[in-house]
Amino acid sequence: MEILSKVKSFGGTQEVRRYQSAVTGTTMRFGVYLPPQSENGKVPVLWLLSGLTCTEANFLEKAGAQRLAAEAGVILVVPDTSPRGEGVADDAAYDLGQGAGFYLDATQAPWAPHFKMESWLIDELPKIVAAEFPADMTRQSICGHSMGGHGALTLALRNPARFRSVSAFAPIVAPAQVPWGEKAFAAYLGADRTTWRKHDACALIEDGARVAEILVDQGSADQFLENQLKPELLKAACAKAGIPLTLNLREGYDHSYYFIASFMADHVRYHAQRLKS
Repeated sequence: MEILSKVKSFGGTQEVRRYQSAVTGTTMRFGVYLPPQSENGKVPVLWLLSGLTCTEANFLEKAGAQRLAAEAGVILVVPDTSPRGEGVADDAAYDLGQGAGFYLDATQAPWAPHFKMESWLIDELPKIVAAEFPADMTRQSICGHSMGGHGALTLALRNPARFRSVSAFAPIVAPAQVPWGEKAFAAYLGADRTTWRKHDACALIEDGARVAEILVDQGSADQFLENQLKPELLKAACAKAGIPLTLNLREGYDHSYYFIASFMADHVRYHAQRLKS
């Protein structure tokens, strides 16, 4: 376990670490913010999943989440978005390969040997967080942006006992029905669309997966709103399933971290309330 950086922030400590993952067979990076309350005992965990082309640095450096986590007394865990390095499959396009892991376990060549993002996030990394930090792993929540919003929703729906709450900024809610998801799923999972449903939030809900509630913020000026994100599909799926959905359409906001930083406080406080009990 290598500590790449360690700095004080809002009375707590911000770290970035790297280690050799047995799951992906590569070195993997993640960021952890430890609030000042963690010096006195275990505190809850909020996972933050980033979008296409991003690393752990995006949420850490642009979202303004550390101050909020210090106020709420929660640990932030911010993973990288894919395996990386020599010998790891990649693609010239920004929406496939390194930086575009889609938070699933690939089954198809050449991606299958290393692209095991779901297993890394659900099995391996939580054990490391529990061993290395004062984290109360009985109290976890998850949030994400764009591809990370897709990851937050699908991982919460697939692991409802793991996460107390789930939220997302501009998530890809139905990847099996939009170009980003169709391209990634075909490459990572193959041509059989029935296998895609396990990694599509709307399909998971249609097939019976449930969470207590969902919070989503979406910018009305998001350049990807109509073709890639389609929040109306999540609204319809939740309404039919009886899942309470708070869908905030933020007038004039786009897909950027200016949008995320504007409403990050709402999401951290949302999760903090549900992590208290």
